[in-house]
Amino acid sequence: MRSSLEYRASDGQLYAGWVTTTATQPAGPGNDWADVAASESSLRRFLHGLPGVDQVGAEQRAAGLGTRSIKTSAKAFAIDLAISMVDLTTLEGQDTPGKVRALSAKAMHPDPADPTCPSVAAVCVYPDMVATAKQALGSSGVHVASVATAFPSGRAAMDVKLADTRDAVAAGADEVDMVIDRGAFLAGRHLQVFEEIAAVREASGPAHLKVILETGELQTYDNVRRASWLAMMAGAHFIKTSTGKVQPAATPPVTLVMLEAVRDYREQTGQMVGVKPAGGIRTSKDAIKYLVMVNEVAGPDWLDRDWFRFGASTLLNDLLMQRTRLTTGRYSGPDYFTLD
Repeated sequence: MRSSLEYRASDGQLYAGWVTTTATQPAGPGNDWADVAASESSLRRFLHGLPGVDQVGAEQRAAGLGTRSIKTSAKAFAIDLAISMVDLTTLEGQDTPGKVRALSAKAMHPDPADPTCPSVAAVCVYPDMVATAKQALGSSGVHVASVATAFPSGRAAMDVKLADTRDAVAAGADEVDMVIDRGAFLAGRHLQVFEEIAAVREASGPAHLKVILETGELQTYDNVRRASWLAMMAGAHFIKTSTGKVQPAATPPVTLVMLEAVRDYREQTGQMVGVKPAGGIRTSKDAIKYLVMVNEVAGPDWLDRDWFRFGASTLLNDLLMQRTRLTTGRYSGPDYFTLD
């Protein structure tokens, strides 16, 4: 299921069917996809010129990769890698500063009894809790991620979305997780979605931008591929499956399609974009299946928390229980670790 996109170095053109653009970099400071995004019609032609996704093939390949067996030292390495890729998240109306501080402590030291256990990648909270998380995490190296842009619906005026983003960054967010307007995308208003992502990218300043596609609402794998390319072209540092508030959330076939998209995007532009499946990943076995998929589809360069994340807080405890079993030979019950 390789992309039929072709980049011709001789004339600096990116081809998808008959659609061309001189742009080879994502939007943002010094980069521009302006030729493709010059009008709704040209952007739609580009996105619909992308190769279609073979639904049966994608699902069969994802299922096949899920049968790979990882044992002993490779499993221990995979578990530690998965822990380091978790975005430990609390996004509830009942969140309190105390809960965020406790979550931050766990993010820095997931297993207080074992100092060799790696820290997680980030703590993800609402904008009003960013300052609390930033203070608690200090110089630990664990990032603070904040949802923004009227999460989880994305249904708000653009000035509200930008204010939401700027507030999060001003409070100290290292990363911003925005949601696209799925209604606009499904209605064919691709340019509107592109411009919103580009504007949020600008408002994010130095913070990295993760763009949530909410794939459970996109209806088809073709739409997942188009939304992935749209987000990357507009300047996303990461593309993310879900808010975790809509089912289905992350699934292996959807993640496979997104991994193919970032792989093809780098082949055509030289730019790497990260991937974050979020929602529904609860066991170490599932996490390892995703890591196998990352290696086989995108490549080993993505096996790094700078380029792949898990948005799954319940996953962390299972990873810790499996890690304890590998190091001690005994299972620890769930009561040995805090509930998040």
